[in-house]
Amino acid sequence: MLEAEFWVAVAFFIFLGVLGYFGVHNKLLNGIDARRDRIKAELDEARRLKEEAQALLVQYQHKRQEAEQEAQSILASAQAEAERLAREGEAKVEEFIARHTKMAETKIAQAEAQALAEVRAAAADAAVAAAEKILTRLVKDKVADDVLADGVAQVRAKLN
Repeated sequence: MLEAEFWVAVAFFIFLGVLGYFGVHNKLLNGIDARRDRIKAELDEARRLKEEAQALLVQYQHKRQEAEQEAQSILASAQAEAERLAREGEAKVEEFIARHTKMAETKIAQAEAQALAEVRAAAADAAVAAAEKILTRLVKDKVADDVLADGVAQVRAKLN
């Protein structure tokens, strides 16, 4: 039994010698080094991509903030414009009402003046007609005509 173990050990060392002779250990080390270098390159690429992604994230967050600020600015501007237009509209309505009120007051004043003038004219005409009737009954001939004409002229001058 000792003999079988001895030959297994000898075969094992010969196997290791053959592997050493053909440089398998160098190939194995080179393979491991190549894999290590590939993994390192992949990790470096992953870090670079992560940094780019973070930079893009920061950039897009900044752009989003700018867009939000611009939207707030536009909203505030639109709100101010709407308020200004509402004030202008209100002022125009008030001006329109004031203008129409003044026109109505002017028309009323003109109508009152015209009615007063018509009443005065009607009163003057009635007074003249009454004076004419009274004087024609009381005064006769040329004196009557002179007094009548003079009285009518005076009454008209006073009433108009």
